[in-house]
Amino acid sequence: MTNTALREPAFPDAVITEAIRWTEQNGPLDDAQALRLASSRAADAHGQITERALLLGERIGLQPELARARQWAPWVLLGLAALIVVAGLGLAGNVVGGGERHINVIVALASLLGLHALTLVLWLAGLWLPLGSFNTASLGWIWLSLTARVAGGKRGQAPTLVRAATGLLSRAKLLPWAFGLVSHGIWSLSFAVVLAAMLFALAFRSYTLSWETTILDPEFFVRAVQALGWAPAKLGFPVPDAATVLAASPGAAGQRTWALWLTGCIVVYGLLPRLVLVLLSAAVLRSRRKALQPDWHEPYYRKLLARFAAMAPAAIVDADPGRLRGAMPASLPASQLRDTLFVVGFELPPDMPWPPAALPADLAAQAQRIDGSAPARRALLDQLAQARPRTVLLVCHAASSPDRGTERFLREVLMHCGECRLWLADAPSTAAAQRWLDWLQDTGLERITASDRLDIAP
Repeated sequence: MTNTALREPAFPDAVITEAIRWTEQNGPLDDAQALRLASSRAADAHGQITERALLLGERIGLQPELARARQWAPWVLLGLAALIVVAGLGLAGNVVGGGERHINVIVALASLLGLHALTLVLWLAGLWLPLGSFNTASLGWIWLSLTARVAGGKRGQAPTLVRAATGLLSRAKLLPWAFGLVSHGIWSLSFAVVLAAMLFALAFRSYTLSWETTILDPEFFVRAVQALGWAPAKLGFPVPDAATVLAASPGAAGQRTWALWLTGCIVVYGLLPRLVLVLLSAAVLRSRRKALQPDWHEPYYRKLLARFAAMAPAAIVDADPGRLRGAMPASLPASQLRDTLFVVGFELPPDMPWPPAALPADLAAQAQRIDGSAPARRALLDQLAQARPRTVLLVCHAASSPDRGTERFLREVLMHCGECRLWLADAPSTAAAQRWLDWLQDTGLERITASDRLDIAP
C-alpha cells in the first residue's frame, strides 16, 4: 500500500521545488539560464518558480534520485510488511504454541493488543499535539527513512528530498495521515496474519483457555470479560457468561466460547480500527492533496517572484513600451507585516545632502541611500524580504525623470512591504511632481502615494 499523495503529478514537482529551496540555504545556485528558460516556458509566477526548480533539480540530480526513491518505495514497504508478518506469526505462536496448550486469555489479549493500543494512542495524540516525535516513531517514518537510505545512500540528495516532502506534508497538516496510512496498513496486515494463524491453530488443535490471578477478585474478570465482549457481541461473537468465567475447567462449549471471544476482541479492538483508519487516512489525503504546495509567502519565494517580475518587461517586444500599463503588484498581507518604516534615498544626485534636513531625527538615524545599481537594489530587496516593513518611504529627486528601471524597482519593493510612498525632494515646481504622478498613473502604480511634501510620511 503506497501513499496516495505520492501519486499526484503535482506533488513530485512541489518536492523538487522545496528541495531546491533547502539546497540554496547553503548558497545560491547559478540560475541565470534556468531563470530565462523558466520565464519563457511558464505563464504564471508560481509555474516559473517550479520550472526553475525543475531545471536546477535536473542539473544537480534531484529528479533521478526521486525517481529511484519512488521505484524502491513499494519494495521497502513490502520488506517492512514481511518483517511485521513474521513478528505477527511469532506473536501468534507465543499465544497458541505453548507445549502445554494452555492459553491465559487475559495475558494473550494484552500481548496481542498492548503495543497496538499504545501506538494508536500516540498517533491520535499526534493529530492534535505538535509533537514531532510521535510521527518519527511511526512505521510510516521508518518506511520513508529506509526508502531514502536505500535509494540515495548517505551521500545522495535523499535527506534533502525527505525534508522537502515531510515539510510539505506538515504544512498541509497531512504528515500524521500520510505516515498513518502506511502504519495502519502494516498493522492491519499484521492482525490479519495473527488471526489467520490463531484460527488455524484453534480449529485443528485442542487448547485450554482460562484466566489466572493471585491478588485480583474473580468478579473483576467477570466484569472485564463482559465489558470487553460488548462490542464483539454486536458482530455476533459469543461472550462467556459468569458461570463460564468462574468455572475451574469449562467444557468443550465453554472453551469454544472463550476462543471466539478472544478472536472477536482481536477483530474489534485490533483489526477493524486499523482498517477504518486506513480508509480514513486515504480519504483525508485525497481530499487535501491540493494543499501540498510550497508556501509562496516565504521570503525565498518572494525574492524569486520579484526577480521574475523584473524580467517580465524585457520579454515584451513593443514599439512603444511606455504606453504599456502593468498590473499593480500584490503587497504582503497585513498578517505578515511588521510595524516598521524603511526610509531609502533612491538615485539621488551626488551633491544632494543626505539625510535631508527636513527628515525627522528618528527617521534620519536609520535612513539608507542607494545609487540604483543592481547590487545595491538587490541588497535592499534582501533587507526588505527579511524585515517585511509596513511602509517604505522612497526619497526621489523630483527633477529627475522616472524610467522603466524605476518602475521595475518600485514593483519589486511593493512585493516586500505593505505600502510604498514617494517623497519627491527638491521639487523645482509643481509640474515636476505632477509628472511623477502622471507617470505612476500611466504605469499602473497609482496606489503609490507621491508628494513633494514630507507630510505623507507616517
